[in-house]
Amino acid sequence: MKGLRGERLASEFQKAVYEVISRRLRDKVPGLSAIISVTGADVAPDLKTAKIYISIFDSDAQRQLSSFEAIKQNAGFIRHELSHMLRLRTVPSLTFILDGSMEYGAHIDEILNKLDIKQEDDD
Repeated sequence: MKGLRGERLASEFQKAVYEVISRRLRDKVPGLSAIISVTGADVAPDLKTAKIYISIFDSDAQRQLSSFEAIKQNAGFIRHELSHMLRLRTVPSLTFILDGSMEYGAHIDEILNKLDIKQEDDD
């Protein structure tokens, strides 16, 4: 979605979805991973669909996948909660996409830390 209105809506959706997941969905599904972040949102210009990018950081890969599946299965619940929070005529259907940017960043930090240690050993 282009333009100032589109960016503002995407930002509002990102904040609202994070709030629903972190507060209301955690009460409904207690086994969610500790660190769940909404990294982005793309809302279609006609407000029919929205892609929500979710990043889950967990040491247990199985729990990470089960948390993502729980979020996907509760898309209707999240959409219903959004309808109460946002003043829109229609709330778009939500598609959740797993974003691995947090894991990728942690991996890059680990590599850089190893390089720093090797450089200090060489000096």
